[in-house]
Amino acid sequence: MPLLQIEHDGFRLDGEPFRILSGGLHYFRVHPDLWRDRLHKARLMGLNTVETYVPWNLHQPRPDEFRMDGGLDLPRFLDLAASEGLHVLLRPGPYICAEWEGGGLPAWLLADPAMRLRSRDPNFLAAVDDYFSRLLPPLHDQLATRGGPVLAVQVENEYGAYGDDTAYLHHLADSLGHHGVDVPIFTCDQPADVERGALPGVLATANFGSRSAQHLATLRTARPSGPLLCTEFWIGWFDRWGGNHVVRGAEQASHELDELLATGASVNFYMFHGGTNFGFMNGANDKHTYRPTVTSYDYDAPLDEAGDPTEKFAAFRKVIAKYAPVPAEFPPACSKKFSLETVELTESIGLLQCAPALGDLVASSRPLTMEELRQNYGFVLYEAALPDAGPALLELEQVRDRAQVFLDGQPVGVLEREGHEHSLTFTVPQPGSVLTVLVENQGRVNYGQGIHDRKGLLGDVLLNGAPLVGWTSRPLPLTSLDDVPYGTGQATPTGPAFHRGTFEADGKADTFLHLDGWTKGNAWVNGFALGRYWSRGPQRSLYVPGPVLHEGANEVVVLELHAPGRGRKVAFRDAPDLGPVED
Repeated sequence: MPLLQIEHDGFRLDGEPFRILSGGLHYFRVHPDLWRDRLHKARLMGLNTVETYVPWNLHQPRPDEFRMDGGLDLPRFLDLAASEGLHVLLRPGPYICAEWEGGGLPAWLLADPAMRLRSRDPNFLAAVDDYFSRLLPPLHDQLATRGGPVLAVQVENEYGAYGDDTAYLHHLADSLGHHGVDVPIFTCDQPADVERGALPGVLATANFGSRSAQHLATLRTARPSGPLLCTEFWIGWFDRWGGNHVVRGAEQASHELDELLATGASVNFYMFHGGTNFGFMNGANDKHTYRPTVTSYDYDAPLDEAGDPTEKFAAFRKVIAKYAPVPAEFPPACSKKFSLETVELTESIGLLQCAPALGDLVASSRPLTMEELRQNYGFVLYEAALPDAGPALLELEQVRDRAQVFLDGQPVGVLEREGHEHSLTFTVPQPGSVLTVLVENQGRVNYGQGIHDRKGLLGDVLLNGAPLVGWTSRPLPLTSLDDVPYGTGQATPTGPAFHRGTFEADGKADTFLHLDGWTKGNAWVNGFALGRYWSRGPQRSLYVPGPVLHEGANEVVVLELHAPGRGRKVAFRDAPDLGPVED
């Protein structure tokens, strides 16, 4: 592969003028069997480069465990990009934002109560250096200096919006070099933050979605010479639970793209293909109110969540053709979809009933946080015996993020961090009644100082004004459902419950799981964690990648936290429902 040079007047590739035409494509948001398809379509739109973040929290789920296999086989993804003739911009963090759980920072970092993320805290830097020592050596052959597709590597991510410690950025840049990165490195920030987030002698780039000339002028003021690159050209947006589905029209977005390319600048679309926050991996924002992100990361991109070309694909391809050659080959038509209108989930069991099969309890005087339990994602089930009968006021200082409260197994209320809710009143029927609190981690904050986002019940728990002591905490990460003891022919359980059904499929076609009438929970198909659903919307379906299905019998499991749909039925349909569009 040719080498990227950063000159005073622009990029060169082996001495020839070069414009980066790139698009965001996160391998960890796409089923690995579909990587080749998405990369091929990137080339057909006229891109010469793709960009991807690297999620530290998936690659290193424990301090002593590092994964680079299956859906995390980054070398394979890079090989596939190279086979399509695509270069790569690699963004390894350690922090990535990306509307991803915790901004990609591992939850286990927060087990240290004094941890200061994105800083020169020695414990944080030691963890980052260890991460780079595991991630980067297997990628050496992927660097352009060794014939690979990786043209450049990013240092941190939008640091200027978080801090201004240049020494911290220097440490990261030095660590990248120490672990073998010898291609150009760069920073990216929103235009107003470039000075705070840039490094002397390192390419500074900007993120924006409109007013290109104005924002590039700001970048040029900060960097009087060198290439101009918009590392995140926002052509869509993400959704949050309780909002509307955000879209940006193809005509407007392509007009903004034309204005950007007319300046001569390079670009990376954010996103070319958004993909999906599978499992528990969506992030959240907290600007005085906690707002979790939905499962879909469709992003109103040129390729939709299922990888089909949208109106933007054709519009952007037409604009790109004004400035660079595009392949004569057009992308294929939308892929075949699987449909089955009714699947009955005939087996069920209550979550409180089967919790002992899913996690071991830990006794303590107070509720333990997820991080203290060495748990990354999912739920924690807390229990305590109440000393007295009679009226009770329960006060939970910090609910992270949603607590369902039960008394002797019967629901008495829900407290949500999003609503700043902290207290419930109820009547205790007798001394020794059991208080149960099921707490859901709805996604760690991925932006701003809120990334120090520990989960579970934090702070004081008071009963009628006095500390309530004598708790058990049971982690429920739900990484495997193999031990769930389902029953058949029973009445539908009340409250949180697993529901399972089977269905027949005739091949590996994409589909969308619709849960009409269901309330809130998570879903799996053949053990693959699709993500969260919530009747609050806007999203009302879950994308099922075709490679997840088997020919013949398939299994669908739904964890419903409240009331299942009538008849415990779900549907697989050939189109998504991402909700009403924002005006």
